[in-house]
Amino acid sequence: MRTVLIVSLLFLFSGCTGEVTGKDEDAAVIDAGGDDAGIDYDDDYDDAGDTGQGWNGLYFPQGAVWTQDISSAATDAQSDDVITWLDNAGGWGNGRFQIDFSIEVLHVFETIQLESFETTGDFWSPDCDHVPVPVPQGGAIEGESGYECTSDGDCHLIVAYHPTQELFEMWRCNIEGGDFYGGCMAVWDMTRVYPPEGRGDQCTSADAAGYPIAPLLFTADEVSAGEVPHAIRFILPNSRIRKGEYVHPATHSTGATSGGPDAPPYGIRLRLRSDFPMNSLPNDAARTVARALMKYGMFLADGGSVALTAQSDRFTDAKWSDLMGSHDLEAIQVTDFEMIEAGARIPYTGNCQRTPLGH
Repeated sequence: MRTVLIVSLLFLFSGCTGEVTGKDEDAAVIDAGGDDAGIDYDDDYDDAGDTGQGWNGLYFPQGAVWTQDISSAATDAQSDDVITWLDNAGGWGNGRFQIDFSIEVLHVFETIQLESFETTGDFWSPDCDHVPVPVPQGGAIEGESGYECTSDGDCHLIVAYHPTQELFEMWRCNIEGGDFYGGCMAVWDMTRVYPPEGRGDQCTSADAAGYPIAPLLFTADEVSAGEVPHAIRFILPNSRIRKGEYVHPATHSTGATSGGPDAPPYGIRLRLRSDFPMNSLPNDAARTVARALMKYGMFLADGGSVALTAQSDRFTDAKWSDLMGSHDLEAIQVTDFEMIEAGARIPYTGNCQRTPLGH
């Protein structure tokens, strides 16, 4: 039996305690470009389309908010105020529209044994799910060469388990010897189009906003193929995120946010303006990402310094070093965006109400 892996890396997290935990306000940016780590791929595997394993490259069915075309969607009445506020507050973290290429995601297409884990102080109930987890051989957690969290970092374990069509996203994973410890884990049903309240209002996930992480990562294979067919994850410093409110599809905020009533709230979807001058970008790859930002937009997902998050190219066919660098979107300014109609502003209480898996 052979397990097929794709790996891509992830940032972020804060729980319903309202404190940002293990987050990346000063996270390092991993340079683009990586080497195949020796994982054996099936000859017919292609993560930009049908893998030969029955996966089309999307984590959720068509109709999911992450793949909704919003190129003609109405702007929010607060759009101008939010964009002006963010621009005056300093704009993107680090002062530039930078890309982080560091997140890892594992894909498992064949049935493997699921592993139980012992919860730690980074696990909250009822936000988090406590069920056995697929841990494929040859994989790794965020920032590590294997499953041991030696750096005491976020150490996310992200696994798309295709036999049961579930996406497992765990924060603060650590497997040392035969002992498996885990912080908050969110399990997502990949056959489901979730409602606006996701897994439950006021509930966190492996991202502060309560989203799944993997569906918002753009990959080197997507960019190489000339299309990113989904929205993109972006982050801002906590001081530039609205305090005390969020909008759907976010289901959570944190106590670390301190922005005023015109600051962007968690859940905001920004769209690159249709009149943005594409010729200001240095290459076709950058223009491919910009087209996705026009068609699908980007969701505010977490607090941190590096604006956009892409998937690592460690296990993809295409390599970032052949496509684009972390600074290739710096021509894009906050004022080049507009806020899509966001609906009701939801007061953040942190009072998660759901029945977690495994309880």
